[in-house]
Amino acid sequence: MNEILERLAALTPALPRPNRGDLQFSPYRVFNREQWSRLRADTPMTLSPPELEQLSGIIEELSVEEVETIYLPLSRLLNLYVAAAQELHAVTSKFLGRLEGKVPFIIGVAGSVAVGKSTTARVLRALLARWPDHPRVDLITTDGFLYPNAELERLGLMTRKGFPESFDTTRLLNFLADVKSGVAQVEAPVYSHFHYDIMPGQSAVIDSPDILIVEGLNVLQPARLPTGGEAIPFVSDFFDFSIYLDADPEIIEKWYVTRFMRLRSTAFRDPAAYFHRYSQLSMPEAEKRALEIWSTINRRNLEENILPTRQRSSLILKKGANHRIEQVSLRRL
Repeated sequence: MNEILERLAALTPALPRPNRGDLQFSPYRVFNREQWSRLRADTPMTLSPPELEQLSGIIEELSVEEVETIYLPLSRLLNLYVAAAQELHAVTSKFLGRLEGKVPFIIGVAGSVAVGKSTTARVLRALLARWPDHPRVDLITTDGFLYPNAELERLGLMTRKGFPESFDTTRLLNFLADVKSGVAQVEAPVYSHFHYDIMPGQSAVIDSPDILIVEGLNVLQPARLPTGGEAIPFVSDFFDFSIYLDADPEIIEKWYVTRFMRLRSTAFRDPAAYFHRYSQLSMPEAEKRALEIWSTINRRNLEENILPTRQRSSLILKKGANHRIEQVSLRRL
């Protein structure tokens, strides 16, 4: 771990001289692509082109160069963090005089709708599972912890689906507490984007993973602090490391509309799809509707709830217009 921290310090560009009255300390070390790629060291490329194609998103095509430049250094860093966490757990158990079971390392992945969270989470899962010390890596999205549509309708929250209040946060916290405590066979509800709803009677089972990746819109959202000071956990309290996928809102808007239009000509055409009605719209009408959904729901959620949590993350991946990650910001220890 010391080795990589020394290399991080050597590669960190000098911070600009602050203006009078500005805060003189940044909590992050900032790297461009070239600086970050050097931290890959001898980490091998373990994904083949066909695997990258499967891991790519609806509008985001992964390249070998992107994985080698950004994700291999990140997987190396996370591997070091996992090893350090395991060592700390062993030392603490020895101090307490008790033999405790394995504690999963939990990684949170946050960011806006359409920014590429799912793709990043899938790539990290594939890469981290190739390291020998933690072969069991699971991935879950917090979409499964949304209230069912019927409950959202009852609460008047259908137009705020994806906002913090539309999630069953208590259920999510209990799920994470069980996983972090080493409970075997922890069940999570399953969400279908095709049906746009929770699937009754279906569940995903998380069974003592070495690493769990939790991907979702509001996973870094803090709870309102109680005036009495009693303990109220945040979802992020269970994270050992967190990643925020970042891009300018105007760029994300274009990605959202592009994805909407692609789904309109594919998945939405199925009569069983929740959004089948949008496949019947003309192209101008569909683009207009996509922009309306973005501006009234997703952009509002981004500005009010998601973007303010960016500085709570361990790492920020800043994307450019072509989905390439142009800048990496790593929180100082």
